[in-house]
Amino acid sequence: MDLLKIFSEIEKIDGEVYERFDTRRRVFRHMAGLGKTITAATMPVMLGAMFNKAYGQTTGLSADIKNTLNLALQLEYLEYYYYDAGLKTPGLIPTADVPAVTIMRDDELGHINALKSVLGADAFPDPTVAAFDYTASNRLAPFAAAAGYYATAQSLEDTGVRAYKGGAPKLMANKDILTAALNIHSVEARHSAHIRMVRRTLAGSTNGGDIAGGANNQNPKSWVSLRENGGPVPAVTAPIYGPGTTTDFPGEDNVTQATVNVQNTTTYPTVPGVTLTDALKAAAVAEAFDEPLDDLTVKAIVRNFRSAIGVGKGLFV
Repeated sequence: MDLLKIFSEIEKIDGEVYERFDTRRRVFRHMAGLGKTITAATMPVMLGAMFNKAYGQTTGLSADIKNTLNLALQLEYLEYYYYDAGLKTPGLIPTADVPAVTIMRDDELGHINALKSVLGADAFPDPTVAAFDYTASNRLAPFAAAAGYYATAQSLEDTGVRAYKGGAPKLMANKDILTAALNIHSVEARHSAHIRMVRRTLAGSTNGGDIAGGANNQNPKSWVSLRENGGPVPAVTAPIYGPGTTTDFPGEDNVTQATVNVQNTTTYPTVPGVTLTDALKAAAVAEAFDEPLDDLTVKAIVRNFRSAIGVGKGLFV
């Protein structure tokens, strides 16, 4: 769940959001200090209680705040039903990885329940799995084989990570909220790393040494490398790794940070037997930074996964 992005969007229409939470600064500090004792199962409960306390004594959530939280809820439905559908497809997920996918599925369900507890009767209704088209209009085949299933899972997770990054700078002024949100987000980051590891195993590799994961990104590293060769199906997945709507949102192959071309100003180590070409240098620099993505681009990406039923229900509008 992109919690930093949720706070950022709420701030746009409720300037007092941080004052509401500042009265409970000790709660955030306590959450930050718990470390590994905060699990994916307990975090949604804490999140729901936190929002209920912050807004429970007011006249209720404004329409804009409800819309912001409902968009997050719809994204959680998208991920939950994807993992759930995979678990219900006989023989699709390798037996050894069923427990991990089950955990990821349950993580998303916990996020759904937390958001629904905040929104109450105003929560976006459960659209059911029929509202989603994980084939992206027959351009993907996620349920035909494990390789395709994990490729699409990676695409969904990587989209979320970039959306989260886009909201993080607006929370820098409140370190308590930022720290707590980073702890929560680490669960989602581990999802992506795990999926990439499994994809390497399926491709017969353990190192993920190819720049951008090789052809069709079949052999990915545990982190984003350049534009991932457009992802598994570039017609659908290339925008996940490309630029957003403005120069504030460069693609994942960006080598300039804070106006500094890091590739040209870095002193590279000497590695015996390795020739550091410009391509390798560019990859090393780009991989060191995660790039943000704006809301409009994120919505355009996830709309690929709506069915006609989902369109009728107003998903991702």
